[in-house]
Amino acid sequence: MTETPILALENARISYFSRAGEVNVIPGLTFALAPGEAMGLVGESGCGKSTVALGIVRYLGGAGRIMGGRIVFEGRDVAAMTVGELRAMRGRRVAMVYQDPMASLNPVMTVGRQLMEVPMLHEGLDERSARARALEMLAEVRLQDGESVLGRYPHQLSGGQQQRIVIAMALIAEPALLIMDEPTTGLDVTVEAAVLDLVRELRQRHGTSVLFISHNLGTVVRVCDRIGVMYAGELVEEGSIRQVFKNPRHPYTRGLLDCLPSLGRDKRQAPLVPIPGQVAPALARPAGCGFAARCPHVEPGRCTSQAIPVLPLANEAGHRVQCVRAAELSPWERKRGAAGAVVERASSAITLKIDGLEKLYRQRRGFFGSGRAPIRALSGIDLIATKGETLAIVGESGCGKSTLAKVLAGLETASAGHVELEGTEVASARVESRPLALKRSIQMVFQNPDSTLNPSHSVGYAIGRALRRLRRLAGREETGEVRRLLEVVKLPPELAGRKPDRLSGGQKQRVAIARALAGNPDVILADEPVSALDVSVQASIINLLNEIQAERDATLIFISHDLSVVRYLADHVAVMYLGAVVEFGRAADVFAPPFHPYTEALLSAVPVPDPDAQGTRIVLEGPLPSATEVPRGCPFSGRCPRRIGAICDETPPPTLQLAGGHRIVCHIPADELTQLQSASVSG
Repeated sequence: MTETPILALENARISYFSRAGEVNVIPGLTFALAPGEAMGLVGESGCGKSTVALGIVRYLGGAGRIMGGRIVFEGRDVAAMTVGELRAMRGRRVAMVYQDPMASLNPVMTVGRQLMEVPMLHEGLDERSARARALEMLAEVRLQDGESVLGRYPHQLSGGQQQRIVIAMALIAEPALLIMDEPTTGLDVTVEAAVLDLVRELRQRHGTSVLFISHNLGTVVRVCDRIGVMYAGELVEEGSIRQVFKNPRHPYTRGLLDCLPSLGRDKRQAPLVPIPGQVAPALARPAGCGFAARCPHVEPGRCTSQAIPVLPLANEAGHRVQCVRAAELSPWERKRGAAGAVVERASSAITLKIDGLEKLYRQRRGFFGSGRAPIRALSGIDLIATKGETLAIVGESGCGKSTLAKVLAGLETASAGHVELEGTEVASARVESRPLALKRSIQMVFQNPDSTLNPSHSVGYAIGRALRRLRRLAGREETGEVRRLLEVVKLPPELAGRKPDRLSGGQKQRVAIARALAGNPDVILADEPVSALDVSVQASIINLLNEIQAERDATLIFISHDLSVVRYLADHVAVMYLGAVVEFGRAADVFAPPFHPYTEALLSAVPVPDPDAQGTRIVLEGPLPSATEVPRGCPFSGRCPRRIGAICDETPPPTLQLAGGHRIVCHIPADELTQLQSASVSG
C-alpha cells in the first residue's frame, strides 16, 4: 500500500474476560485500509469479524479489551483515546451499519429527528440546516418524497427503506470510514442489489473507505476491492478480489467457495461440499494452524506444532496467506460431492394441488367505523407439487409467499379456492380442527429455529413433545425415537439433554428439522430455512434436506429469496408477485429465457461470487403496489423494464403456455421475450 492507510491494525490482540479467565478472541491481526478503499471481511460465525469491527471503535463492552498491538485510525491509536475523543470519532469520522436496521433506529422517534440529530450533535448545525441536510441525504439514498419520509416512524417503512435510512444516518456526517456488518443479510435479492449498488455509488461519490463484513461472498465481490478471509480470529488469506476468488490458496478459502450453490449447478449434478466440523472455541485454540482439525491438506507436526506466519505469495503482489502448504497446493477447481441423494422420477403422483386459491384480509377503521378495502394477499393461485420433489416459491417480501405457507399449514384459512393434500380438502381447515393424521402429514421448518425451540426446555423435550402430540409415543419408545431423529439430522444423540442456547445456529436448525420430521410428514414446508446461516452450515442443511427427501419420498415446499439456493435445490419453481403466480415451471425452464420480466429482474440481482461474471443489472424502481389497490392490468406494470404500453396498465395479461408445463403471465409473446432476454444474458 503506497499511501498512508486510514486504518491499520498492527498485530492487534482483543480479549474478553469471563469467569473462565481471559478469552483471546483476536490473537494478533494485521491489515490496512487505504483512503477510499473497500475491503471485505468474510468467514463463518465465531471467526471474530464483528469483534474486529467493534474493536476499531473500541466498543467492546465491560468484558472486552484491546490487549496488545495497535489499532490506528487516521494516525491515532484507538486504545489511547480518551472517552471524549472516542465520542467525537464515533459517528463523525467512523460510522457503522448493522445487520438489523432496527438496532440503529429508535422506534419512538421520527426518521427525520434521528437523521437531524447526527449533524446537530457532531457539527453543531441548527435545526433548519440539519433538516436540509437530511433531505439531501434521503435523495442520495434514493428515497423519494423525502418530506413524507422525515415524518414517519421506523415501523412505517419497509426493511429496505429502513436500511437506506441507516446508511443515510451513517453517511450524513461524511465519515472517513464506514463499517458495515452483514448489512443485507435479511433483505430480498432486489433490495439487496439496490443497497449494494447504493453503497458502491456513495463510496465513490464521498471517497469513504468501507470495511464490509459478510458471509455472502457474492455481495463482497459486488462492493469490495480487496478481501480478507478470517478464521478463529486470524486473517488466513488476504488479497484483491480477483486474486482470492480466482486463485484461493488457503484450504479454508477453498472450502468456503466449494460450499456455494451457483445459478449454473443443481442437486442432480452433485451435492454441495460443506466444511466438516465447526470453528473451535477460542479457549481451545491449538498451538499450530487453527484450521488444522478441519483441513483436508493438514500435515501433522508441520501444521500443528507452532504458529503459522502470514506470508506473501510469489508473483502476486498484495496476496498473503497463512498456510505452510500454500505454494504446494495444486490450482483450485471447485470440488463436487459424490452424487447419490437425488432420485430421478419419470412421473410422480400429485401430493398437493392448489386451485384458484385466494386470501383476503378485511380491515376496519375503528370498532364502529366503516370498512376499508380488503388486503388481497393471495389471488388465483394455481400450483401443483408432486411426491418426492421440491417446489420452490420465490419473490420479494409482501408477495404472499409466507401467507401461502400459512394457509397450507392451517395457520390461516383461504377466502376462496381449493387446496387438496393427497385428495383431502384443507383450504378452509384451521390446524386446530384438522384430524391428527392431517396434522402429521404437513409440518413446517421456520427461518429462525429459536421460534421453534423453547429456550427453557432441552431440545430432546421439543422433539419428544412433537412425538407425544403427533404420534402418541411415550416412555422408552419416545426416548428412542428422539435419539433416532437426532441421528437422522446428523447430530449426536447426547445433544438431547442440552438447551438451545448451548447449540450453534446450524445445530439448532437441524433440531428444528428433526422436530418437523417427528410426525413422518408427507409435506415439509420450509420458510427461508437457510437464509441466516453461514455458507458451510447452509450447504450441510441443503444436503440434509435432499437426503431426507430422497429417503422419505416427501414433498418439500421451499420458500426463499436466495435464487442460487433455489436453482440448486428445486425441481419446480413458482415466482410470486403481489399475491399472484406470474411464472411457474421446471427449474431448468424458469432459469432460462424466456422468463417473466420480474423473474429476469430477480435473476439479474443475484450477487455472484465471481469477479468475471457479466450480465445486465435490472434495477426495479419503487416498492410493490399496495395489496389494497391491485392494478387493473398487470400488477408488475409500474416497475416493469419491459413495459410495452397502456395495455400493460389496463388489461390483465394472458397466460403463455410453453413446453413442459412452463407458464408465464405476460403481454409480451414468448418468442419476443426469448430474443430480448437471450441478448441480455449473452451481453
